[in-house]
Amino acid sequence: MLFFFNNVPFIAVIGDIRGSKHLDNRKEIQDKLRKILDKINNKYKSDIAAKFVITLGDEFQGLLSAEENLLNILQEIRIQLFPVELRYGIGIGEITTDIDTEMALGADGPGYYNARSAIEMVRQNEKKNKAVLTDVRLNIGDDNNKQVILINTIFELIKVIERGWTDKQREIIWDMLQHQDGQVEAAHRLGITQSYVQKVLTKEGYYTYEKALRDINYSLGGLINEKGSI
Repeated sequence: MLFFFNNVPFIAVIGDIRGSKHLDNRKEIQDKLRKILDKINNKYKSDIAAKFVITLGDEFQGLLSAEENLLNILQEIRIQLFPVELRYGIGIGEITTDIDTEMALGADGPGYYNARSAIEMVRQNEKKNKAVLTDVRLNIGDDNNKQVILINTIFELIKVIERGWTDKQREIIWDMLQHQDGQVEAAHRLGITQSYVQKVLTKEGYYTYEKALRDINYSLGGLINEKGSI
């Protein structure tokens, strides 16, 4: 189904698999990614303007009409594909062509230009630095926008925090992020004690980490409102 929207800011997402050409089971991972995207399209269909779809090789993209579940979507894809690593470019802007709601292909405009620029910046930074600064970057077409600079800095700090996690700590933190309930419930699902869950969450700064994600979402909402009022 095709729709045309004028002067409405969208959130374009472009993602890809890091080091995909060196993966022994590349075809298997691509098939898994395709199934994950199908689940995302169904679960978050009320937020998705054009469904997530694999585009070129190991790259995929989607278009959102609302920001509330953006980070949830990115995180769920990461979690379900782990330990395969991903990178994301997020672009906020208009879409100036028709939008095919069944797949994020063919549409064009500043939203996608910004997302493409963002993911290319992530790739360039990876080539320049031995340690990956971040795997997510936001672009709205204004490099001097203070909110965008702050959001991208938070993305970098979040990556620094994540690099310090052990596999077990990551499992506990990701469980909490996914289910958004309590320590007792997480402990029950993972077959560990509540005291151990509490210890990990406290030591690894989970509540600060989770608040940072919420603050990014809040700031994204403000940016979209600003874009829509121009």
